Order: sequence, then C-alpha cells, then structure tokens
Amino acid sequence: MNINWADIQYLSQGTERQRDAFVCLSSLNVFESLSSYTPLLVGTIPIDIDIEESDLDIICEVRNFPHFTQALTTLYGTCNQFEIHQSIVQNQTAIVCNFNYEGFTIEIFGQGIPVLKQNGYLHMVIEYRLLVLAGRDAQDQIRQLKRLGLKTEPAFGEYFNIDGNPYTELLVIGELSDAALKEKFNL
Repeated sequence: MNINWADIQYLSQGTERQRDAFVCLSSLNVFESLSSYTPLLVGTIPIDIDIEESDLDIICEVRNFPHFTQALTTLYGTCNQFEIHQSIVQNQTAIVCNFNYEGFTIEIFGQGIPVLKQNGYLHMVIEYRLLVLAGRDAQDQIRQLKRLGLKTEPAFGEYFNIDGNPYTELLVIGELSDAALKEKFNL
C-alpha cells in the first residue's frame, strides 16, 4: 500500500484512533498554520502501532529557530500543558514543543533538516514497510512490546532480532529493497 504521508487525509479512512487524530489535527489547523515549515505527521499513529499513551508527532524543517519558537508559542501557547524548549538531537539544534489538544498529546519537532531526511520520517517508513511485509501478527506483537515499556524502535529491534542500536540499524535496513528485507527477516 502506497501512502502519501504528506496528506493526512489517509487518517480519515483508518482506525478509530486515526480518524480521531484526523479530526484533532484538522481542527487544530496545524498543517496550514505551519505550512512554511513543511510539517509532516510521523510516529506510531500513522502506521497503526500506537498504544493508549502514544502522541501525535509532527516534524518540521526549521531555518529560523526564534521565528519558529514564536510561531508555536503564538499558535499553541494557550493549549493545555504547553511546553517548548531547544535541545540538541543528533548533533543538530532542535525545537521541541508539547501540548495537549482534544484528547491527544501533540509534539511538534523542528530541526534544520528537510522532513523527508529526518530520522522520525525515515524510521516510520521502514517500520511501515516491515509491518506490511511481516503482517498483522508483527503489528500486534510490536504493540504488545510497546505496552511492556519499549519505545518503538527498540520494539522493532526486539521483534525482528535486529542486532545493534535499533535507531541506527533501522536507517541502514531502510536502504534495502523489499525482496532483501523479506530474505533478511525470513518474511
């Protein structure tokens, strides 16, 4: 299944949680409000491996961090549990903004890297490919590993017996063709 990840419309035809996420994000108008930052929804909800406490992760490409911080504060500063901070992620400056809206915790992550090259997107794409190839049981088992306390990438590492750091190994695995993935993981 080929999904246009840049258009959240696919959520409106998904699971109940995905449909609720679509309503939330549409109501918040986040993709229009932040369009100059090419926002993209990533993470577990788009690929249907979310658990009860999973958040909506939106990544953005940011070149002017003070302007981005001000925009987020202006747009979402009145939302419940609004927090914003600057950090270093993979040797790059990042702005991380969290808040609650319509029953979802939302995280907006901005970095000076195009969204299609950010690890959040790259991880989601390879995770989705692995789930499609491995089937429903993989999806259920990974969700269970997450409920036991594992983060998403370590859960994939555990389920697929990926050696090494799953955050970096998934990026390497993402370069493989579907045929090579099937062979590597006996799918």
